[in-house]
Amino acid sequence: MQKVSFELNGEFVELNQLLKLAGLCDSGGAGKVLVASGAVKVDGKQELRKTAKIRAGQRVTIGDVQISVVAEGAA
Repeated sequence: MQKVSFELNGEFVELNQLLKLAGLCDSGGAGKVLVASGAVKVDGKQELRKTAKIRAGQRVTIGDVQISVVAEGAA
């Protein structure tokens, strides 16, 4: 499994934007399609809310890629 660390600048990031910022899709719209397909898990549970608020300490998984969200300055 490929592990990616994402440094959060602020309180949260929307799930579709996180997928774009982490380089897993080309745009926020493509991120929405990925989430709607049921391919994305947050903390091990399927997430279908495209704009779910992802905060530091959460893990987002899509396929064989796991994104660990860390607070700004903690990476």
